[in-house]
Order: sequence, then structure tokens, then C-alpha cells
Amino acid sequence: MPNSPSESARCPSGAPEAASGEARRVVVRRKGPMLVEGPVEVELEDGSVVSSDRFQVALCTCRRSRRYPWCDTSHRDRA
Repeated sequence: MPNSPSESARCPSGAPEAASGEARRVVVRRKGPMLVEGPVEVELEDGSVVSSDRFQVALCTCRRSRRYPWCDTSHRDRA
């Protein structure tokens, strides 16, 4: 069965899980950013990779951020 605990420590995209062997926590907010436990690497549509070594990052889901893919709270202006 996909995503069963017996599978190897890789997600369907091939990215490794957290170094400790535990899955990363992702928090999805309806009118806000997606919060991801860090550190993280984000692959953008053009294939470039950006990274953050913070303990938690906010990823923009509305695409209004001037610092995309990182959230800069621009969603608050028009939400």
C-alpha cells in the first residue's frame, strides 16, 4: 500500500524524509501560508532550488509575496 510505514524513507516525489527518520509536519491554512518544519529545500517550477535552515518556514500559497516562495504576509492586504 502506498505511504505505508513499511515503505522506504522517501516520499512519492523521491525526496528524503526528515533526517531523524520522522516525517516533516506541514500545516495548511485556508487564508494564509503553508507552514513547514525546517530546514527545507523548495524546488520551483523553473527547476531552481531555494533553501532555508530555519526551524519553520512559511510558504506562500497565494503568489502575492514579493519574496516567493517565502510568505511575506502580502495575503493580508487583500484577504
